[in-house]
Amino acid sequence: MKIGIIGGSGLEDPKILKDAKEINVDTKFGKPSSPLTVGKIDGIDVVILSRHGRKHNIHPGKVNYRANIWALKEQGVTHIIASSACGSLREEIKPGDFVVIDQFIDRTHGRQSTFYDEDNVAHIPMAEPFCNDLRNALFETAKELKFKVHEKGTVVTIQGPRFSSRAESHMFRSWKADVINMSTVPECVLAREAGICYAVVCMSTDYDCWHESEESVDIQMVLKTFKQNAEKVVRLFIKAIPKIKDNPECYCRTDIKGAVIS
Repeated sequence: MKIGIIGGSGLEDPKILKDAKEINVDTKFGKPSSPLTVGKIDGIDVVILSRHGRKHNIHPGKVNYRANIWALKEQGVTHIIASSACGSLREEIKPGDFVVIDQFIDRTHGRQSTFYDEDNVAHIPMAEPFCNDLRNALFETAKELKFKVHEKGTVVTIQGPRFSSRAESHMFRSWKADVINMSTVPECVLAREAGICYAVVCMSTDYDCWHESEESVDIQMVLKTFKQNAEKVVRLFIKAIPKIKDNPECYCRTDIKGAVIS
């Protein structure tokens, strides 16, 4: 078992890993967003990747998601836990809260969302997009740490890098979405195609612009809240990793076996 972490904002700090080292890799889909930091947490092999680059210089629509997931797969990663900033679409999900999402709505366009774009086609199941075992480990750990955490929620992933209009924000609320971000899709889809268990913790940084009694969201607001809570994400992942169990029969690992048409 080997755990991949996708995120940033302190997660790439080698001080959280034992025997940490940095490696540069390339894949048949191109270079990943950042070098990989490899090491151990509580004796478990871990590989860390910064989704948007170490300097956060890659916007969501330009992230090479295929290279990121493939680089982790080639390192032998079996499970991925990811973090993502998000906007809240619900009054009860306050800035600073964590949401262990269980569903997504895809509003991206033009992103490479499959490894099977030549010769073969993969119709990968997505009814349950995230690994329930990983989600449970993250949720229970967050509760132990006494973080404000929501056990489930639907994320709508937009193309970005712009934020939503107020009309769009109200539309997403009418669709029963709970939070909004720019990065979960196609990351979770590619992880499933790669046969890797995947879960993501979304951290609410603001109320999206539907909340007219609050200030309209801007990047300074997002960064301020995210920096204030980045240390919590690190604590959550470090404490959750020893609880992750290897299950080769998990649907995340086996769905691809029956999904490819030659």
